[in-house]
Amino acid sequence: MQAIKLLFAKGPSLGVRLLVFATLSVALMAVDARLDTLQPIRDRLGMLVTPFYGIAGLPERLWSGVTQQFSSRSELLAENEKLKAETLLMQRRLQRLAALTEQNVRLRELLNSAALVDDRVLVAELIGVDPNPYTHRLLIDKGERDGVFLGQPVLDARGLMGQVVEVLPYTARVLLLTDSTHSIPVQVNRNGLRAIASGTGNPERLELRYVADTADIKAGDLLVSSGLGQRFPAGYPVATVDEVIRDSGQPFAIVRAIPTAALNRSRYLLLVFSDRRTPEERANDSALAQEQADRQLAEEKKEQGEAASSKPVTPVQQGAQKKPGVQETPRGAGR
Repeated sequence: MQAIKLLFAKGPSLGVRLLVFATLSVALMAVDARLDTLQPIRDRLGMLVTPFYGIAGLPERLWSGVTQQFSSRSELLAENEKLKAETLLMQRRLQRLAALTEQNVRLRELLNSAALVDDRVLVAELIGVDPNPYTHRLLIDKGERDGVFLGQPVLDARGLMGQVVEVLPYTARVLLLTDSTHSIPVQVNRNGLRAIASGTGNPERLELRYVADTADIKAGDLLVSSGLGQRFPAGYPVATVDEVIRDSGQPFAIVRAIPTAALNRSRYLLLVFSDRRTPEERANDSALAQEQADRQLAEEKKEQGEAASSKPVTPVQQGAQKKPGVQETPRGAGR
């Protein structure tokens, strides 16, 4: 009889189980949002989940191998990846020419001693997209082991895309410019007018906040990063002004812009390693470098002078050094 009771005994109902798990989930989310206690666990889970991204992309790789079965797969793939990386790097260098050309005259005096050095970049590949329609985030295949850091700027061949907001050992998450929680300081490339470009939640739309109704801005203007806040490097394309709505009864104009980067189409991205020194540190380093160069030049001139003074004088040079019109009297003459 006891065995029959145990056989037909029931556990907690499905509703109770659901309530317990829901409460546990809410508690974990609250702890994760306010504390860093779960960060090591998240890192370990990130390492465990990383292989699944490779498994998810396996069908595409198999299909690519079948379509290329009549060609040398290894050589073509290696050459293709190399050309893509080179093209991306060249396009990234060219996209700054417009901003630098306009700023050259206006900022020549400010840039008299600051050299424009290309930032170091790292090519990354997109491996995942956040399914939440209200959050614009991407997952890339580079992480802490590759030197990726929080707040690192990310761009594609056309312009800035966003910044790194979470770093895992082998992957990282990127927050796009169009996310409703993201803002970036920009300036109009035509006249240097500064503004703040904020995300709208629309992947193809940005808005400029608090632009005066009388501001000199119009459709077609290129917006570039201003470098204020020292988070994004200056001079990179951000968006193109699409619409300016002015209302005489409102103090601010409504300015809408279209991002220059292909936020929904780019597969290969660039992680920018900018010069993170402050202007004072760059000025001090420049002064020290100039002082060292001057000292080295003075030492080289001193060594050349000492070498010239210690060089023996030949008889021909002695004759050339005698005064004109004075002849040397031969020994024994006049006896």
